[in-house]
Amino acid sequence: MASTIERIWRYPVKSLGGEQLRAATLDSGGIEGDRRFGIRHLGSGTILTARRRPELLFASARWNDGEVEIVLPDGSTAADDAALSSWLEDDVALVRSDSEAGTFENPMDVENEADWVSWDGPDDTFHDSGRTQVSLVGLDALGDWDERRFRKNLIATGTGEDDLVGYRLAIGSAALDVTKRVERCVMVTRPQPDGIDRDLDVFRTVLRERDGTVGIGLTVHTPGEIRVGDAVQRV
Repeated sequence: MASTIERIWRYPVKSLGGEQLRAATLDSGGIEGDRRFGIRHLGSGTILTARRRPELLFASARWNDGEVEIVLPDGSTAADDAALSSWLEDDVALVRSDSEAGTFENPMDVENEADWVSWDGPDDTFHDSGRTQVSLVGLDALGDWDERRFRKNLIATGTGEDDLVGYRLAIGSAALDVTKRVERCVMVTRPQPDGIDRDLDVFRTVLRERDGTVGIGLTVHTPGEIRVGDAVQRV
């Protein structure tokens, strides 16, 4: 895969909208500030995602020197847990990923959003899997789909990322190990701001044409800095 980094995305709060970056620091948990906060449902103890609460995608978060600023769909800033609870009409709290591992949910039956399962995620970040600290997808794989549906950290030119599983990549001053192709879930069907509508055909197409996966998962071998325009090189 001969490619360069086209865009970098960071999602400071799990399942909320993220922010585009020109450059990012990769630490031992992935992109600094990525998935380092989550909204915990106080009744069940789970970390909420847009799989269960699609409206989360209509708020956004910005990382600010170790803290986050959350902008709600009405344009207001969520000052505290009470504001988040009022918005979601449920008892929730914003929590840091370094305090404890998160428990997540997913419907196995995407068409009917039934047969929910739960699992515990990795320590230190609210990624779904410890095998995906950073995610990457090529523009060719995205086609006409809006990249925000897939919530990838790195959008690269070109194609062929699936063939990189098992290899190490150099990007900027960082090195990353490609661990897996990333399985997709109901998240890709969810509506988002700017006219991204609910669309079950996205998931159906991923199952039919891509064996249920889009993009690759990576873990950080050597922390470093990455920038838009950096080459993605197999080493």
